Amino acid sequence: MCTKGIARQVLLFALVFFLSTVHGQVSYSIPEEMAVGSVVGNIAQDLGLELKRLKSGRARVYAGDSTEYIELNKDRGLLAIKERIDREALCGQTTPCALHFQIILDNPMELYRVTVEITDVNDNAPTFGNSERRFEILETAVVGSKFLLDKAMDLDIGINGLQRYILKPTDNFALKLHSQADSSKKVEMILQKPLDREKQENISLLLTAVDGGEPLMSGTVKIHVTVLDANDNAPVFTKAVYKTIITENSPKGTVLTTVRAYDPDKGLNGQVNYLIPSGLHGMSHLFRVDENGDVILVGDIDYETARHYEIDVEAVDKGGLSDSCKITVDVVDVNDNNPTINIISKSTSVNEDSVAGTVIAMVSVNDPDSEKNGRVHCVMGDHIPFAIKSTSNGFYSIVTESALDRETDSSYNISVTCSDEGVPSLSSSVTLALQVSDVNDNAPAFEKNSYAATIVENNTPGLSIFTIKALDADWKQNARVSYILDESSTNGVSISSYVSVDAETGVIRAVRSFDYEQMKDFVFRVKAQDGGSPPLSSNVSVKITIQDQNDNAPQVLYPVHTSGSLVAEMVPRSADVGYLVTKVVAVDVDSGQNAWLSYKLQKMTDRALFEVGAQNGEIRTIRQVTDKDAVKQKLTVIVEDNGQPARTVTVNVNVAVADSFPEVLSEFTDFMQDKEYNDNLTFYLVLALAVVSFLFIVSIIAILSVKCYRWRRERMFYKSNGNLPVIPYYPPLYADAGSTGTMQRVYNYELYRTTDSRKSDVKYGGPCSQSIISLDTGGSQTLPHVQRDSMSTEDFQDQQFMQN
Repeated sequence: MCTKGIARQVLLFALVFFLSTVHGQVSYSIPEEMAVGSVVGNIAQDLGLELKRLKSGRARVYAGDSTEYIELNKDRGLLAIKERIDREALCGQTTPCALHFQIILDNPMELYRVTVEITDVNDNAPTFGNSERRFEILETAVVGSKFLLDKAMDLDIGINGLQRYILKPTDNFALKLHSQADSSKKVEMILQKPLDREKQENISLLLTAVDGGEPLMSGTVKIHVTVLDANDNAPVFTKAVYKTIITENSPKGTVLTTVRAYDPDKGLNGQVNYLIPSGLHGMSHLFRVDENGDVILVGDIDYETARHYEIDVEAVDKGGLSDSCKITVDVVDVNDNNPTINIISKSTSVNEDSVAGTVIAMVSVNDPDSEKNGRVHCVMGDHIPFAIKSTSNGFYSIVTESALDRETDSSYNISVTCSDEGVPSLSSSVTLALQVSDVNDNAPAFEKNSYAATIVENNTPGLSIFTIKALDADWKQNARVSYILDESSTNGVSISSYVSVDAETGVIRAVRSFDYEQMKDFVFRVKAQDGGSPPLSSNVSVKITIQDQNDNAPQVLYPVHTSGSLVAEMVPRSADVGYLVTKVVAVDVDSGQNAWLSYKLQKMTDRALFEVGAQNGEIRTIRQVTDKDAVKQKLTVIVEDNGQPARTVTVNVNVAVADSFPEVLSEFTDFMQDKEYNDNLTFYLVLALAVVSFLFIVSIIAILSVKCYRWRRERMFYKSNGNLPVIPYYPPLYADAGSTGTMQRVYNYELYRTTDSRKSDVKYGGPCSQSIISLDTGGSQTLPHVQRDSMSTEDFQDQQFMQN
């Protein structure tokens, strides 16, 4: 009897037989009942495969839903017995009996078909369903009366199967065999000698069934015959063969057909009973016949287990006479099986640059139903770049259909649904998880097209300016971004001497301290490179703007003081209110508000006489000059910028209030005595002692001469000039410093230096708008020039001015 697993095995064999993608096939023949571990054959040699290919391809046996009776030894390339093989349990009476399976290899995927035929051995003796059989036969039974006997069952086939029957003794009965359509034999016992109940009421017979194997095996059944009296007609069926159909899964109690047998005897001898003989081939577990001859279903009918049945029915009267008929039952298929999906081989990942048509999985689909109920179609979900293709009957490949992009979809759950054509349709689904492996196909991308940042000048080297960021859509090493500074130059200097960039974080740091007055901004490029092979990169432009800091104090351009001369601004005593005395000119090399300058008076000889413009530095009178005002006026002006914190510079302005130059000279003569020291003091002392007497006399004469000369000069000056001239003031020119700060005009000056810096004189162009007295040591209109190493020029001038 075939099982459901046998039917699937046979169906799988039929499907694989038409497989078009197999690379080879091999067949073997072995006897059943071989010991576990026995060698079936050298599959590697027969298929022409190397042992290392079996290992690298993870070779394995695929038997579908069937039991794996054969296993593969990859180390030796041999097929061996894995489970005990019983041909009768595997195939029943089906011949030939064969195992069909596939050898599957990966990388690349390959499939080989293997057929192992199982030959029969004589391991089963013929067997009867019952060990005894009883008959009640009337003594009037005519010679030639037939009595149907139970058939024996031998699970073996061919010569090992049932060959003959032997009946002993043969005094009253003989054995007769009839061949039937299903190749079996109907066994009848024929009465060949009339019975005599008075001589022998009970007869014992032995029926022996013998097969043809080596050694011979047999089975027996005891037949007990009880001789009855006076029933000389046997029942007769209206048909020898009845045909009917039944739908699988029909409910129990369904009537298949009705059989009729007639017995011409009267009374009890004419009553007929129907029965289905019991035995291995009997159908009593599925069908029964009631007293009316209705054949009724009492078991479960499965088309996939058996598609055809043949039922033997006996009609027996009360006298023991009988007749038999056969009922053939064809089972009609119902769509009651979902398709079965088996994954033969699959990949867990695929590269995103895989070409279309790359195989990622192979599956087999089986539906044991028949015709359209067993025809299966498989589909996949929408909007995924994969397709399923049929490679042969029942085998499918899942392949890539279009380009993959891990950055868009890094994984897929591929759902495969297989449906049959039955009504209603039945389906099964399976889901495959697939990861998309990354390929370095994306260059790093900066968050901005360009970057700009500011840094305050006088920064600390190593200060972090700002951070750039680039993202790479790839994964792991392909997405690891490194930042590289483009080794260009700015103003002939390598950019790496200005800034550095952290390769891991993208932090840009200052390498040096910047000076706004030397450089206001610079531009460089940074490259972002990923860790792929080959690496991909992108560039971005970075502009660094240096922000000004109030790190420069104002510089006074006018008035200019030297150690050798004293400059004084002259104001006539007739000057009115608002008279422009002079203008303090200062600049600041910083920019913006750090270069906005303001002016204020810190101290002065007469606080009620002068004021300074807070914005323009102009010194003007705030009242009318009088004769009581001192000739010598000293003003201290503070120039302050607008930075935070503010920086200042102090300048001393000497003013002479007088109407004539002689008056000024008389006031400033003693003040500007020469204080210059001689390096050789001893020489001057000796010289002084030698000429002291001479100088005393000469001094008296010189004083008298000067007094006369001054008296005469003043009279001439007043007559010719009246008052001192007032010349309009124009600020001196100064060199432009890059258009920054307050130095917006060009000022010129001349510099005169000797080889000895202590004796150097600087000559500045004086303003042409003011009367300026420069009292130099070289003539009668200058004061002596004295150098002092221990005090500044301004302090020295202040001391001289205050002494007078």
